[in-house]
Amino acid sequence: MKNLKKLALGFVMALGLVAGVHAAGGGIAWDKAPHKTNDLAALQNGAKLFVNYCLNCHSAAYMRYNRLKDIGLTDQQIKDNLMFATERVGDNMKVAVDPVLAKDWFGKNPPDLTLMARSRSGPGGTGADYLYTYLRTYYRDSTKPTGWNNLALPNVGMPNPLWELQGEREPVYVEKEEHGHKVQIFSGWKQVKPGTMTPLEYDQAIGDLVGYMQWMAEPDQNTRVRIGVWVLIFLSFFTFIAWRLNAAYWKDIK
Repeated sequence: MKNLKKLALGFVMALGLVAGVHAAGGGIAWDKAPHKTNDLAALQNGAKLFVNYCLNCHSAAYMRYNRLKDIGLTDQQIKDNLMFATERVGDNMKVAVDPVLAKDWFGKNPPDLTLMARSRSGPGGTGADYLYTYLRTYYRDSTKPTGWNNLALPNVGMPNPLWELQGEREPVYVEKEEHGHKVQIFSGWKQVKPGTMTPLEYDQAIGDLVGYMQWMAEPDQNTRVRIGVWVLIFLSFFTFIAWRLNAAYWKDIK
């Protein structure tokens, strides 16, 4: 029992340490991403946003274009609207930019995004929560080489790829006193230059994009959940039958 208590205490301390590191890095609390992996219209819009704004620099090398048929698209729709770097619908979603140029521009090659929605989960929330927050917290920063910074990932090397949709914003801080020291607390946003979308439309679009990335990271997740529900129903029914059979077999035994 003492060992179990020590193990539990160590686990709690480890979680606290990771959370402390996240806070020390300057990132803000992650917003909860909407769950859209069952919404075909949202997934299709997210796929359109992904190939238009993400696939220019990032690859999704473990996803094939023809897998998009699982979200209600035909081969012809995929070819006409979503394929810009290849001509075969069975090809992987490879990056359009030369890796050498990408390294020169950004300092390193942009990461593959196929599993990003799963790999970024942590104490702050799920990978979808991180992406949803990250893509909505860019702001102009003239001190950075790219002219952009991010509240969820301070000193980010990637500029805001969706700035034309979101427009330009700057964070608003309020000064508070904590433990005898004055600190700046993020309180909201000030729109500096409007984008082609309203803030609500932009948040909905990012929700669609993140929903697609969440689906892309595990396309069979909804099927797995449905099968799991039926398996649990079957096991519950079988358990009831086994219980009644057991009672029938032993009813004359005293």
